[in-house]
Amino acid sequence: RNKITAFTQYLATQNLKIAIEETEMESALNPAAAVAAAAGGNGMITPRPNDASPMESSATATTSDDTKQNLEQVSNSIQKTLGIIHQLYLTVSSFNVASQLPLLQRLNNLVLELDNMMKLSEKCDIQVPMEVLNLIDDGKNPDEFTRDVLNSCIAKNQITKGKTDAFKGLRKHLLEELEQAFPDEVESYREIRAASAAVSGIHLSLWII
Repeated sequence: RNKITAFTQYLATQNLKIAIEETEMESALNPAAAVAAAAGGNGMITPRPNDASPMESSATATTSDDTKQNLEQVSNSIQKTLGIIHQLYLTVSSFNVASQLPLLQRLNNLVLELDNMMKLSEKCDIQVPMEVLNLIDDGKNPDEFTRDVLNSCIAKNQITKGKTDAFKGLRKHLLEELEQAFPDEVESYREIRAASAAVSGIHLSLWII
């Protein structure tokens, strides 16, 4: 029972993540609206040709709603199964002749609910890592898996940052050496980089407006 409860809590966490991903997806489809919301929602939004159409936004929202609804149905089925198992435990722990019929009925209810859960799970597109199930089997909190993944990402990010800093230092050193050997070419290169950065800044400003 504790394992199933822990797994249900993990599914609820996944449901929350889906809601967050839906919000991020809406912000990605309509960046201007996200900027206006961050500014307090008082600015005027200028439509752009590359904005997502209402039909595309509606289709995306419908897909996300269906995913959340399917996941919620599976969670409700798990909770209902837990209730039936608890009833079976009470029936078996105080079993007598009069309990024969209720026991059979609850066994049938358990089989039907498990079958219903299986059908609902086919519509629920979610992948549960084996590490999560192993943690639940060991009686541990499945959120430990999320914590370990985050810690691993932080460690890899630090390694990547170190490599990036090393390449930046190498680039700076090469430019200094090249400037001594080819000063005119390096000056032209820096002018081209400055012009390119200015154009990119203008495009970014127009995209945000």
